Amino acid sequence: MLDLTNKSILITGGTGSLGKQLTKRIFEQWPNIKRLVIYSRDEQKQYQMAQEYPHSKYNAIRYFIGDVRDADRLKRAFEGIDVVIHAAAMKHIPIAEYNPMEAIKTNINGAENVINAALDTKVSNVVALSTDKAAAPINLYGATKLVSDKLFIAANNIKGSRNIKFSVVRYGNVMGSNGSVIPFFQDKRKEGVLPITDKKMTRFNISIDQGVDMVFHAIQNAWGGEIFVPKIPSYHIMDVANAIEPDCEKVETGIRPGEKLHEDMITISDSFFTYDLGRYFVILPTMPNWELKEYLKTFNAVKVEDNFSYSSGNNTEWESVESLKKLIKRHVEK
Repeated sequence: MLDLTNKSILITGGTGSLGKQLTKRIFEQWPNIKRLVIYSRDEQKQYQMAQEYPHSKYNAIRYFIGDVRDADRLKRAFEGIDVVIHAAAMKHIPIAEYNPMEAIKTNINGAENVINAALDTKVSNVVALSTDKAAAPINLYGATKLVSDKLFIAANNIKGSRNIKFSVVRYGNVMGSNGSVIPFFQDKRKEGVLPITDKKMTRFNISIDQGVDMVFHAIQNAWGGEIFVPKIPSYHIMDVANAIEPDCEKVETGIRPGEKLHEDMITISDSFFTYDLGRYFVILPTMPNWELKEYLKTFNAVKVEDNFSYSSGNNTEWESVESLKKLIKRHVEK
């Protein structure tokens, strides 16, 4: 059972949707944490979050202005930290396509800075957030996150005698997160038209609490070098549109540059190193620094078939219009 009591935790990108939900859950489950550092570069978002989580009421919380591009600032922020959750990223696909070097500086160089800062301090556990777009990427965002994943996995090979482990959690669209399709459709329905890039499009669906649960799972169970992948349902984009507003006109606008019809979380090439853990899949490192047989026995891990793939288009579990309506009411609508 995970226990973060008396631990010091830092969340990069801590003012984002997942960072705020992590903060909520951490204070609910472990009110006696030693310190929770919200590390991000947007002072306005930090100011707004401090109204909800003021230091006067949550005396363990700290707000650090800083960018993951700034190695020195990261190292200073990591002093005395036990667990780092790396959620900071430049994630909007069109913006990354138009500003490629900026995405590289944040998503790749920033990942390297997080790793080096963790190795240079006494951090014991680093969990990095990934995306389905890192599997067989066709856009720059996905490519930078694939490189980021590789860096975090490889970091376990250079830790030396340090008591630290690096792992990755990979999942699909977080329901209701900033910039995601549901809030977008909710805004557009006021105009009477919902723009659909392609009516055949599918996506994985995960609630923000399921995303938080995955992070906690990795903190507790990672041995170092794993990429954890959840077993979650898919949805058809038209079902999302009809769940939000069935009477709106649905206009197909065409797939945007760098966008896929279906998303992947595990490719056929990944299948050779992928195991079924029950609640999750895990892609294991090709060169683990622990004993594979012992790992498989500990977690009752079962190897998937060699040609296995996990795509939003070939999923066996699907959301319906009715189930989406219930999920939107529970997780998105206030």
